[in-house]
Amino acid sequence: MPALETLVGERIGSVLRGWTEKITEINKKYETPRISMSRSVKIALLFLRIYLILLVVLLVYKFWTLLT
Repeated sequence: MPALETLVGERIGSVLRGWTEKITEINKKYETPRISMSRSVKIALLFLRIYLILLVVLLVYKFWTLLT
């Protein structure tokens, strides 16, 4: 039985390792932007990011209030 557990553990480990390697490869590929952004575009993206974070916080708050 320990051999089966070792075999399954190694299989899962190799799958997870493959996924993390693929994610690392993708992150390195898109590390530097290919286009240049104007200042107004950067500001608009910053506001969108802040808005998204605010929406996530509101969702978490609503979920928390429903549970209690």
